[in-house]
Amino acid sequence: MEQIYKISGMHCGACVGRITAALSPFAERVSVTLAPQQAILTNPRLSDLAKLNAAVAKVGAYTLVPVGHAATSATPQAAADNDSAIATYFPLLLIAGYIAIAALAGTAHSGGFDAQAWMANFMAGFFLVFSAFKFLNLSGFADAYASYDLLAKRWHGWGFVYPCLELALGLAYLFRIAPTPTHAATIALMGFSSLGVLDVLRQKRRIPCACLGTVLNLPMSTITLVEDLAMVAMAAAMLFLSSHN
Repeated sequence: MEQIYKISGMHCGACVGRITAALSPFAERVSVTLAPQQAILTNPRLSDLAKLNAAVAKVGAYTLVPVGHAATSATPQAAADNDSAIATYFPLLLIAGYIAIAALAGTAHSGGFDAQAWMANFMAGFFLVFSAFKFLNLSGFADAYASYDLLAKRWHGWGFVYPCLELALGLAYLFRIAPTPTHAATIALMGFSSLGVLDVLRQKRRIPCACLGTVLNLPMSTITLVEDLAMVAMAAAMLFLSSHN
């Protein structure tokens, strides 16, 4: 069971660490994020709000407000969540759709559909657009990414490096710079990123996805995993096609 609390008074990654430490004795697992500002207590040992607020007040001017329990697949709320999945992920689907359409422009000169050119254009658009969203609030993205990425959990700076790598890959795909190393780097980067997502899904944690930074508050789901693995698949396909041309 999970109990979710909104948190007021948070400002930075240090706040995340202090609140996590303060709440850790009261739950099997505690996940605190800046975007959104919330704490998720898995299998809580204490539900007394006054005592929880007293605990976080000892480490700063923070306040917890409960927002409800996580729903199970058998509850009406879960059915409602399933019904609203398309609406929830509409911004992500819209952005991906626009990138897919724009990618077609680069194949028009060939007089027909060029799958390899389309994939390269799509990858360019994907990395450039997604990195741009992250750069809008780089520190917020780094904090959110540290809540689930396997490397960012251990090295907070990885959250600042990751969007830069996305930008570099986007430019490499756009200008067709060193295709083979670019494909290999994409497979490594997105493949590793998918491991953190898979770990969250395995633990059934309810946390926001940082794929579009903190501008859009999208929940982590299998769609996030599919997104990462689709990029791995396209990079692998282009690597295979380029080696056989």
